Amino acid sequence: MTVRCLAAFLIFALVSFKSNAQVNKQNIENAITKNALLLLEDKRFHSVSIAVLKDGESIVRHFGELSIGKGDKPNDSTLYELASVTKTFTGYVAAKSVLDKKIDLNDDIRKYLNEPYPNLEYKGEPIKIKDLLTHTSGFPNFPLKSDNKEAFFEGLKLIKIETKPGEVYSYSNTAPELTAYILEKVYQKSFEELVSDFVLKPNEMNQTKFTLNDSDKANLVKGYNDKNELMPNFSRTLWGGISGLHSTTTDLIKYMKLQLDESNLVVNESHKRLYKEGNDFWEGYHWYILENDNQLIYRHHGGIYGMQNWFVIYPKQNMGISILTNTSFDGTGYILEEVVDKLFEDISK
Repeated sequence: MTVRCLAAFLIFALVSFKSNAQVNKQNIENAITKNALLLLEDKRFHSVSIAVLKDGESIVRHFGELSIGKGDKPNDSTLYELASVTKTFTGYVAAKSVLDKKIDLNDDIRKYLNEPYPNLEYKGEPIKIKDLLTHTSGFPNFPLKSDNKEAFFEGLKLIKIETKPGEVYSYSNTAPELTAYILEKVYQKSFEELVSDFVLKPNEMNQTKFTLNDSDKANLVKGYNDKNELMPNFSRTLWGGISGLHSTTTDLIKYMKLQLDESNLVVNESHKRLYKEGNDFWEGYHWYILENDNQLIYRHHGGIYGMQNWFVIYPKQNMGISILTNTSFDGTGYILEEVVDKLFEDISK
């Protein structure tokens, strides 16, 4: 091949690659728009923001209005409450603490408490760290006392464990709060600092935070229930292991990149399967993991008084999807899950 022919071939290949990339991006944009508009046909929904990362290419689109009747469409600076997706950050810090040998997954949790808590066992079987991470501790869903941190520990004394730890899945918001406390204790830093130091700062997630300043509060979504009643934002009284982070779609793209980084040892640890439930369903470090012959998915749902979201990672497809809305009612999570599944299907065609 002559130099001239080689140059022509390289130019053709480059143009072809660029053209294919443009087509793929347009296909993703079309899929986002189609599914977002279909969702908004349900008048209980008012706005939706969707972020997709595919093969390193990010696409973020916003639809609808944040305030009913005002036409104020969300944007890249709009702050959503992540609600329980915050637990995946808790899981990341916990995974790092395991790699740092600060804690062990098989440790009795009482090793890190200031009192004996004889009630936190079942027939002599202690609750272990991994039980906190996989919702198999036997703890109640919500803390028995949550007015403040001192009350939280008083509530721990009232818990009666009725199943063998590590054997029965039962979703618990109590467990991640205790995990956050333990992480504070072993690192001698606040949980807020740990999330910032280990996740936010290294990944330049500058718009993701627990504590908001006045400027941030102006960008914070005020959500609705299905009766179009304005709902309050979450007020954090404990550590933030279960909820409390706020973020934007653009920062969630950065979080997707982190979760897709197979060279990151902490990510790999946090994606480990710690508890199996069913044929193709596991819990990791606060990740729900689905795997079958064709697919591998890491995902988590977040729901709070006036907004809900799904955050989903597809490592085999090198893709992530985040969908956020300023609406919350029974069934919202299932509706959004269907939208994510359809969006993934449309993009993967």
